[in-house]
Amino acid sequence: MRALVLALIFPWLALTASPLAAQVTPATEMQAELPDVPLPAELDRVLRDYERAWNAGDAAGLAALFAEDGVILQSNQPPVRGRAAIEAAYAGQGQGGSLRLRAFAFAVSGTVGYVIGGYGFGGGRRDAGKFTLALQRAADGRWMIFSDMDNTNAAPQARKPMDAPTHTIGSMRGT
Repeated sequence: MRALVLALIFPWLALTASPLAAQVTPATEMQAELPDVPLPAELDRVLRDYERAWNAGDAAGLAALFAEDGVILQSNQPPVRGRAAIEAAYAGQGQGGSLRLRAFAFAVSGTVGYVIGGYGFGGGRRDAGKFTLALQRAADGRWMIFSDMDNTNAAPQARKPMDAPTHTIGSMRGT
């Protein structure tokens, strides 16, 4: 009996683990974009202020949205910590762009919260990438960004082993 069970299980495992059984589908076909969720006004303000500062190319304005020891984590870039370093990292980005941010999840508890969403540029509806904002409430009650992590939806570009590292398009740079 045990031999019969093993004889039935092994072919089934081999079939289900085969490449035929594991069809790979591009991410854009696997799931449609997540729907927007409305944010409370105090969290929505963070996104709208971010858009305004980004689109104006206002690196100081962007940095002012962050906690003093805030962090940005952009695709293919080292982490950046602190308002002065964040301002320097954002210098020259945006400027006349048409960044749009939308939320598809959020939560708050006491003095911490988060917003998870998508970003895009221009009038199109499709997201160019996604982000996670970790938030903390300042002493004055205003929500500040502690961490901004974003990455593009574009497929990674294959490089030859001898290629020098390059900056990528995306990561909310608008270029």
